[in-house]
Amino acid sequence: MSVHILHVSDLHTGTREDPEVEAALAQLVGRARPELIVASGDLTNRGRRAEHERAHRFLLSLGPPVLAIPGNHDLPYTFPARFTSPWAEFERLWETAEPTHASPSLHVVGLNSARPYRHQGGALDESQLQDAAERLGRAAPGAYRVVVLHHHMVGAPWRAARKKPVAKRNDVLRALVGAGADLILAGHIHQAAVSERHEFEVVDGDVRAAVVSIAPGLGQPRPSRLGEARGLHVYDVDDRTLTISTHIWRGGDWGLTARRVFPRGLGVLD
Repeated sequence: MSVHILHVSDLHTGTREDPEVEAALAQLVGRARPELIVASGDLTNRGRRAEHERAHRFLLSLGPPVLAIPGNHDLPYTFPARFTSPWAEFERLWETAEPTHASPSLHVVGLNSARPYRHQGGALDESQLQDAAERLGRAAPGAYRVVVLHHHMVGAPWRAARKKPVAKRNDVLRALVGAGADLILAGHIHQAAVSERHEFEVVDGDVRAAVVSIAPGLGQPRPSRLGEARGLHVYDVDDRTLTISTHIWRGGDWGLTARRVFPRGLGVLD
């Protein structure tokens, strides 16, 4: 048996909605049959109530349960609300900015890396990492453990340098992997990037696999800007492997453009 996750990010609702894109996404969801849809932040463009409501309505219309966390664009862009009630609109609809999805096969923990006092950058504090470890520890035996935040840990080759990764990313990565995370999802940079920890981190001994995956943007708020992809990821997890399929918007539909396979647990692929 395998379990599927569909991962979208950076909808930027409130800029230029595209009914054709949304209809095709609903069809892809029907084909992929995911247990869960993950939306890793920037659901809105300016954190306005109408934008939050439209993003919420659209994501729920797709059918499967949705785990959504906020990004830097989901904060209010007005004062004093940005500092006095930064998550009020998000939590009014989604109940919490740090949700958990738990099933016998899948355990997903959402973390809020957005910060009112930062425009682009993000961070996770020690209490969030400790809470994530406690929540991951409650996973069912054998469940695949996933962490979701908005700000990326690995970069894409064409992304502008001003899109900084999550602060202290080495410490964050080690804390999350040490707590049991098998897969860490993010967005923010509007480009796909996928890597297994052994590809960028020197680790000794027989260390289990942990994959970092950044979804390209679902929305396209700046269509004339080069270097901002439009796409999404579908994850297929079985007893032995994780398969990541990247779909891009092409010719009026979501087309498969890449597929990578990673081992679960210890060892390497046969």
